[in-house]
Amino acid sequence: MQDIYINPFTDFGFKKLFGEEPHKDVLVSFLNTLLPEKHQIENLHYSKNEYQGSTALDRMAIFDLHCTSASGERFIV
Repeated sequence: MQDIYINPFTDFGFKKLFGEEPHKDVLVSFLNTLLPEKHQIENLHYSKNEYQGSTALDRMAIFDLHCTSASGERFIV
């Protein structure tokens, strides 16, 4: 039997490890180590929202995580 590993440095790997509801607590912990104290995440909500640019030169943006801090501040990661 051969071992199978997921590369967390790829989009697929990162989403597989952190982008599913059962792994939400791991993702919150990971993001909180990267964010400053005043922006610590208390809760997050996964959403799949794609925003196309308004012109052909604009970039597309994908917002996957809607976060809420302990102070009630809401922000997107």
